Amino acid sequence: MNRDSERAPRAGLDRRRFLTTAALGGATIVGASALGGLDADAAFAAPMASLDPAIASSAFAEGRITGIRGSVLEVAGSYGDHHLIQMTNATSVWKLRPTTAAEISIGDGLYARGVDMPDGTIAADAVWVNIVNLYCTIRGIAKDRLHLTHGDHDHAVVGRIVPDTTTASYQGGALTRDLSRVRIGQAAQVLGAWRPEDDSVDIARVTVGH
Repeated sequence: MNRDSERAPRAGLDRRRFLTTAALGGATIVGASALGGLDADAAFAAPMASLDPAIASSAFAEGRITGIRGSVLEVAGSYGDHHLIQMTNATSVWKLRPTTAAEISIGDGLYARGVDMPDGTIAADAVWVNIVNLYCTIRGIAKDRLHLTHGDHDHAVVGRIVPDTTTASYQGGALTRDLSRVRIGQAAQVLGAWRPEDDSVDIARVTVGH
């Protein structure tokens, strides 16, 4: 092995399995998957132990974004608590699809997972913006939307079908963009992103027959 190859990034040491480190208040932050999965399902998964023995536990926060100061998100929690979420170059962001911090806006809802830092912030490993996970019934089908109800009082929600993004899974099968087998009256699980402006949901995935 020559010197150049020694300096080159090792493909195996990428964000999937290795800590990305950065200086933040003199501490080392954890990056990417060291705390668990990064996909949308991971937002609702049970807390899991850190995959890195150097990290005792992960921190979790949820709430509404009330301010953005540089790379720090100010979040008002649902139970009167307050969080400061430090975004880093290792933070994974989901908002209907994997995206960047530039898509995050004041007023968005947020789930964040990360590591408590000495300065009181949470250095985010993963952030899910406006993510919703609804168990519902399909009440109507249109070309660009599904009409849904959920909850004890059959709260009505419009689920928007997003071209090139919305997928379906039938009886636990592989994801497909073919929604032709979705039927009125079916029970469904909808994973998507809430739209604060009209209280509808952009559908990332609808699962039926599960």
